[in-house]
Amino acid sequence: MFLFNLIRPAPDSKYKVPEGKIKSVYRLRQAGVLTAASVGYLGYYILRLIFTTQQKEIMAVYGLSKSDIGLVLACFGVGYGLSKFFMGILSDKSNPRFYLGLGLIISALLNFGLGSTGSVHIMMILMIVMSVAQGMGAPACHKLIMYWWSKKNKGTAFSVWSSAHNFGAFFCVACINLAGALVPQWGLPGTFYMGSIVSLILAVFIIAVGADRPSTVGLPPISEFHKEYQVLNSGEVVQDDTTDMKLLSIFVKYVLKNKIVWAITLTSMSLYIVRYGVLSWIPSYLVEAKGFDKDWAKWFVGLFELCAVPGVILLATVTDKITASRRVPVCIFSVLALVVCFAGYWFSTDHTVIIICLLIMGNCIYAPIALIVLMVIEAVPKYAVGSSTGLIGFFQYVVGEVAATAVIGKLVDAFGWEANMIVIASAICLSLGLLIYLFIQEKMEKLKEAKLEGRH
Repeated sequence: MFLFNLIRPAPDSKYKVPEGKIKSVYRLRQAGVLTAASVGYLGYYILRLIFTTQQKEIMAVYGLSKSDIGLVLACFGVGYGLSKFFMGILSDKSNPRFYLGLGLIISALLNFGLGSTGSVHIMMILMIVMSVAQGMGAPACHKLIMYWWSKKNKGTAFSVWSSAHNFGAFFCVACINLAGALVPQWGLPGTFYMGSIVSLILAVFIIAVGADRPSTVGLPPISEFHKEYQVLNSGEVVQDDTTDMKLLSIFVKYVLKNKIVWAITLTSMSLYIVRYGVLSWIPSYLVEAKGFDKDWAKWFVGLFELCAVPGVILLATVTDKITASRRVPVCIFSVLALVVCFAGYWFSTDHTVIIICLLIMGNCIYAPIALIVLMVIEAVPKYAVGSSTGLIGFFQYVVGEVAATAVIGKLVDAFGWEANMIVIASAICLSLGLLIYLFIQEKMEKLKEAKLEGRH
């Protein structure tokens, strides 16, 4: 009961920031919220990746097989997809600051357990429970961005936050090396303990620096401050940050019956097939199909992630400053560029060309993925953000990632690497077709907003 009371939305503050200070206080609070969200999500990724990064050491120390490791990782993948759905819906009635911090605290405590056992069955149970806690992270961050940024600046803020997961792999390795340098006597468990200790510190930082809605700290809602009107595809105008509607009613009205949410969800699912269809198989594909050295090939997994960061931030900023918050044209441009790079990655035999195409593909994949999630939270009221991202997260991981790993793995075994490339190419074509549909819908929405602004 205490935990449920802790994560309830905070009440509006009786104190009101003086009108002359609203702008400066908003900027200060936005900096704190964005830092808390980004640092917090980085902590989620540190914990998520320790087991994956240390899998060889785990097999050596505990005598486990690749099949054992695969079972544990599969528990997280399926559990995480389901968790993003249910915990996303629950987040719509939560205080995102405490929701984000609590999920990280629970994940860190469970990670201590992962570092303390050699039992596959206990690892599987811990991974399933951790996947539930991990599902609290993204929905809370999405709500914070919706609460604190206007539509004309939301793309930049969202892309900065989104880059946290790209840096997560780097900081995960840093924690592992830190444990080896400071407490080598702890051995393999120490790498897990260090990740948990760092994440617990980050959780305290989130709770101290973050905030719930602007109205809880004496500021006007962002829609009031910027005189914005959120117009849904149905024509409904929404300005409120909260509602008395029940969770099920919110989900049915604004998500389940929303054709735009479904189109965005299927687009994201397609791009997740592309993302993991490339990312998960980079080392094997480059070595077996393109003749790369195996020691070099594994480095391109990290480079694929890190090289995407500047491109994602740049393209998201373009949607804010140049395309007037129209996300779809930039997504279409990215996917068209992806077609060209993927063709080079598939058909070229020149290693330099393949590497260049691979690194550019990182930007072409992650930029539309980030913008598409932003589009889905802009397609619903603020109090339905968690429900919409919960649905999209379910399809991203339970359908997209599984198709790009388990299904593609079987196809490659049966038909070779051509099967992998055909699946990815098909997913790219599907995403492009859906984006064209969303482009038409976005133009219609802009016309509705223009008419509404004309009335005011």
